[in-house]
Amino acid sequence: MLWLKAQPEQTELVRACFYDDPLLAASERFYSSTEWQAVQKLIGAARGRALDIGAGRGISAFALAKDGWDTVALEPDPSQVVGAGAIRSLAAEGAVRIQVVETWGESLPFETGSFDLVHVRQVLHHARDLSQLCHEIGRVLKPGGMMIASREHVLSHRRDLDEFRRRHPLHSLYGGENAFLLVEYLDAIKAAGIRLDKVLNPLESDINLYPDTRDSVKTKIAQKFHLPSPKFIPDVLLSLRGKLINTPGRVYTFFGYKTDSLKHNKL
Repeated sequence: MLWLKAQPEQTELVRACFYDDPLLAASERFYSSTEWQAVQKLIGAARGRALDIGAGRGISAFALAKDGWDTVALEPDPSQVVGAGAIRSLAAEGAVRIQVVETWGESLPFETGSFDLVHVRQVLHHARDLSQLCHEIGRVLKPGGMMIASREHVLSHRRDLDEFRRRHPLHSLYGGENAFLLVEYLDAIKAAGIRLDKVLNPLESDINLYPDTRDSVKTKIAQKFHLPSPKFIPDVLLSLRGKLINTPGRVYTFFGYKTDSLKHNKL
């Protein structure tokens, strides 16, 4: 990561991944991003105790804490660059309260029903055991608690994994990139006792599109087909187009609730 950040030609990629320094500035930029604004709309006004699994540098944990959540960041890497050390430094400099726990998500050191929200950003596809990780997420959620798993890489066929890894801009640097079939995510989440409310395809949310947006995609389409305005492209058309994308590693977001005492519409 330090090598990547030192390459002038990779500045745009580093900023898009929020790996740029200073970390507080990158975190503030994430907090004001269209991605996080879309997450806020999904979460709504609810507040309580939140668990951010695979917290990395802490940008999501920072955003949750800034929004008023009692936040726990789970991150097994102790690194001061992209791990628990960075999160602690960010919390101190940003004047937010984040409890940092250094362990893996497949065995969470928390009591059953401990959290109102479990947030995982670009994490499920890194799972050593997807079913076990989702089981633990479901276990620590309170009845009716929310789960959001954002920007998860999806495959159409397992044979596409090698192609996805070849195309990924960072896999050659540190390895570890992975992706699952859509049905594998859905089955693991549902088996964990989480009822999915939204399964957002690559063009269905600014969460998946960042640093692009649905509006910018509409503008590009309008220009391509010489339409007078992107307003002529309805949201439903963009969503239908997103379902047809089959690029290896395309990005989906999953949002749902622990199944007990639900009062929400469900898929």
